[in-house]
Amino acid sequence: MSEASNPAVEAIEEEAARRKPAKAVRPIVKLLPFVSRYRFMLAAAFVSLVLATLATLAFPMAGGRLVDLLRHGDNQATSGFIDQYFLALILVALVLGVASASRFYFVSWIGERVVADLREAVYAHVLKLSPAFFEVTRTGEVLSRLTADTTLIKTVVGSSASIALRNLFLFAGAAFMMVYTSPHLSGLVLLAIPMIVLPLVVFGRWVRRLSRASQDRLADTSAFGSESLNAIQTVQAFTHEDLDRKRFTETVERSFDTAKARIVARAILTALIFFLGLSSVVGVLWFGMKDVIAGDMTGGSLAQFILYALFAAGSLAALSEVWGDMQMAAGATERLIELISIEPEIRAPAQPLALPAPARGAIRFEGISFAYPTRSDTRALHDYSLDVAPGETVAIVGPSGAGKSTVFQLLLRFYNPQSGRITLDGVDIAKADPVEVRRRLAVVPQETVVFGTTIAENIRYGRPDASEADVRAAATAARIHDFITTLPKGYDTEVGERGVTLSGGQRQRIAIARAILRDAPVLLLDEATSALDAESETLVQVALEGLMRGRTTLVIAHRLATVLKADRIIVMEDGRIAASGTHDELMRQGGLYSRLARLQFTGDLLGGEPKSVALH
Repeated sequence: MSEASNPAVEAIEEEAARRKPAKAVRPIVKLLPFVSRYRFMLAAAFVSLVLATLATLAFPMAGGRLVDLLRHGDNQATSGFIDQYFLALILVALVLGVASASRFYFVSWIGERVVADLREAVYAHVLKLSPAFFEVTRTGEVLSRLTADTTLIKTVVGSSASIALRNLFLFAGAAFMMVYTSPHLSGLVLLAIPMIVLPLVVFGRWVRRLSRASQDRLADTSAFGSESLNAIQTVQAFTHEDLDRKRFTETVERSFDTAKARIVARAILTALIFFLGLSSVVGVLWFGMKDVIAGDMTGGSLAQFILYALFAAGSLAALSEVWGDMQMAAGATERLIELISIEPEIRAPAQPLALPAPARGAIRFEGISFAYPTRSDTRALHDYSLDVAPGETVAIVGPSGAGKSTVFQLLLRFYNPQSGRITLDGVDIAKADPVEVRRRLAVVPQETVVFGTTIAENIRYGRPDASEADVRAAATAARIHDFITTLPKGYDTEVGERGVTLSGGQRQRIAIARAILRDAPVLLLDEATSALDAESETLVQVALEGLMRGRTTLVIAHRLATVLKADRIIVMEDGRIAASGTHDELMRQGGLYSRLARLQFTGDLLGGEPKSVALH
């Protein structure tokens, strides 16, 4: 499938066309640091541009001289001269072709390279931004800037800028040659330019505005159709077909009405271009022929002037078209530079403290108070303090919204607390490099993330330099190796986007294998067995017990089996520690833990072994 026919590419280009333009093109200057890296290519493009312009300007002069030569020259002398003359013109045409091809290559290369560098820089910067940024910024907007906005910039740097420079050079050269050929006719053309350009600019803006509106209506149609078709079972189950069909028809008709207005505007603009353009040429010929008859200029000079005038007019028209692209790209540049300029809230200090080696896994929360950026008036943790000894397994339980996940988020340094501090092996993690802190942590989340690549690469995400043998060993420990070997391509099997080809339990065991492979001193488990059936849960519990041995483990516990095996249970309520102790101690104390247990465990389980039950 070619790029032009790729629906994804077309969607990006359509979105780019709908992006809001800037009022000026000055923001494009901010691309200079990216462009200036390739000075050789820029110089080569400039030389090619100058050669192409000079070669183009040579043709009208040669044409005018040839007309005069045929009119006044000696036939025999002319015949020999013409041979040399046309051979020279063929050579000029060769120079023009090579220079134009070189200009296209160099400028297109620069455009693609700059956009690639820009995308890499933006993506690398976004990866450093903390989750707080994504609380207030939609991921779709970031991706749109990476795709639609960079597509606009590629259009300018790789195409429109080249067209603008070529036509600017050509206009300047043609204007100079017009004045050199006939100052009198040049003055007439200068007076006519505003009368020609002004209507074209006004109608051109009208056409662009209607084109953007037409694209918006088309996007509405596509969005509605996509939404309905993706939920086709719901549509049919609620017998909504007729209503959805009518709504889709209304959307299509609105799109057609907007497109019809665009077609009318474009037809009027086309008529104006032909009428004003040809009228101006006729007017110049009219006055020029009078000068030829009066003997003030030769026929060859008139032909030469007309050609230069056409070059100048064509260059101006092209520049007016490119101006819209430049404004769109300026807006795109503003949005991208704005994204790059955002300072990450979580970053390494200028002189980060080193974490002690070997790692022990001692964790301490000291008087932590924290509120999420989007809920600054509601604290998730209140004066929270907790000590976890090296190798200890601590289960954290409590109702939804008690702050359990927040403990993990802060330890992973996704956020900074408003007050208090967190230490890992005695070092304040706010004064350490967050990358080094996270290297000592392995996470198994409840909502497992599986990437659209192979099973081996998904497991290797825990340690990118792991060997194939290490990956297989981790999968075996997570009790998923036997399943993987039944697949046609084994560990090289692609799992699809977000792991759609795997069950929830299989995805979770891959996440456990990933944590096993990471081999970090601190293990964070957000109830890693919650998505498994009873048989798989038993297998994975064995794997987790081996993984937890000798490691500091924090578990957000939802099942009683996990709670009973913990060295200590922390009961959280409203961002505070409500109670702490073993299961038996907490049951004797009564309070929140006892109430949760009695609500969610059957009576016969309280004194015996648990079944598959949940503690929230």
